[in-house]
Amino acid sequence: MSKNNQTGEGIFMPNTIGFDNELYLKEQSEAIINRIGMFDNKLYLEFGGKLLFDHHAARVLPGFDPNVKMRLLKKLKDKADIILCIFAGDIERKKVRADFGITYDTDALKLIDDLKEWGIDITAVVITRFEDQPAAKVFKNKLQHRGIKVYVHRYTKGYPTDVDLIVSDEGYGANEYIETTNQLVVVTGPGPGSGKLATCLSQLYHEHKRNINAGYAKFETFPIWNIPLKHPVNIAYEAATADIQDYNQIDPFHLETYKETAINYNRDIEVFPVLKRILEKISGETSMYNSPTDMGVNKAGFAVSDDSAVQEAARQEIVRRFLRYSCEYVMGFVDKETVQRVELLMKELAIDLDDRTVIAGAHRAALDAEKNQAGHEDIFCGAAIELQDGAIITGHNSPLMHAASGLVINAVKHLAGIPQKIHLLPQNIIESISKFKRSTLESKNTSLNLDEALIALSISAMTNSAAELAIEKLTELKGCEMHITHIPTRGDEEGLRKLGINVTSDTNFSSKNLFIV
Repeated sequence: MSKNNQTGEGIFMPNTIGFDNELYLKEQSEAIINRIGMFDNKLYLEFGGKLLFDHHAARVLPGFDPNVKMRLLKKLKDKADIILCIFAGDIERKKVRADFGITYDTDALKLIDDLKEWGIDITAVVITRFEDQPAAKVFKNKLQHRGIKVYVHRYTKGYPTDVDLIVSDEGYGANEYIETTNQLVVVTGPGPGSGKLATCLSQLYHEHKRNINAGYAKFETFPIWNIPLKHPVNIAYEAATADIQDYNQIDPFHLETYKETAINYNRDIEVFPVLKRILEKISGETSMYNSPTDMGVNKAGFAVSDDSAVQEAARQEIVRRFLRYSCEYVMGFVDKETVQRVELLMKELAIDLDDRTVIAGAHRAALDAEKNQAGHEDIFCGAAIELQDGAIITGHNSPLMHAASGLVINAVKHLAGIPQKIHLLPQNIIESISKFKRSTLESKNTSLNLDEALIALSISAMTNSAAELAIEKLTELKGCEMHITHIPTRGDEEGLRKLGINVTSDTNFSSKNLFIV
């Protein structure tokens, strides 16, 4: 293994593609169109999971396009309206979407912009369980001032037990009807509990009062209904939702009716009897659905092309979730039980932290930092990344750069074939930024975080051809696995997110200070 004060290399097998996007698009679009035809050419489709940037699916189904669902909608856009739901309580609590580090209300704004870029306009935004929360009012006003239709739905009277009250003018009828024009109405939201189901049912009530036999269906990628209950992909879903205590089950209604095993999750199974009664009360007819699985139109399981690759990717995701929840626990975001749930799932599949190769590399790099006395305030931080070519590259912190910064510089040097002795960031640029942080911004930490290092690299590229070549290689870091021995600072986390690197960390803090930036 060759190494200098910041880098080391090893060999590991690269990822294998395990999912066929084109087959998925074909199967999924056909399933939705067929379901529309089962009703009066009007279908409300509850769209679970991430509409765009579904990184969880991309991690557990290697080859899955994170935006394939948007490609699906684009294919159906002449038939579709889109309603975006957001729970007023999430706006008030400033709930954060972890993969972007932004609040749910900000994510809703981002989704509206992203849809426009795909040539799709949002039909309306619904703020659900609205109770005149101040932050929700501000959000509503902001959207309306930008010309976006906003509706507010309050808590449904009688839900979930009094079906007669729920399906009445005092229940769903109390909600304002949302005008739509297309056969397919996609009802989505930034996360679980956003009120998508209630919005669909409210709309069905109003449609049937207008003598339109509209129907309901659900599009939820996970759990995948036609793979085994204990398949690593389905276990990875349980790990991903450990904080909201979701767990997978064999659908008992499906098994009883069809003598066929299908997988669903606890909340859908628990609510199915009530949901079926509500649908029958709305339509006045016996429901065509005999199980929660019947309601779904998910075809992801049919597009798995390499099950062994998918299983291994899912096992890696479970490790990532354990590490992430462990960090969120020490930061006070989740309880100990959440971490323990994922730990039990790891034991169930005989998964060990050693299965994540980059962890050992990061720990070796931290030891190198300590030997070289390169850390700041006795905090020695190491990081390691597994590149697509199988190489393990390491880096550690120094008085000049954070570990994440050093690691990314070392990685692009490797990819570009640039010798380690060649400096990509001139000393005068680093010193100038450090002086600015210390003297002008009065920052205690003057070493460059990753966001700052990337800006410095772009400046250096104006006069340094090696830096210009290195920048071209940054895109090759997307989807790579990385581990760092300390929880990334905000600037490091932002830089890693922008580069698309799958990062995990130990539960150590990067500074002895309580206020870390």
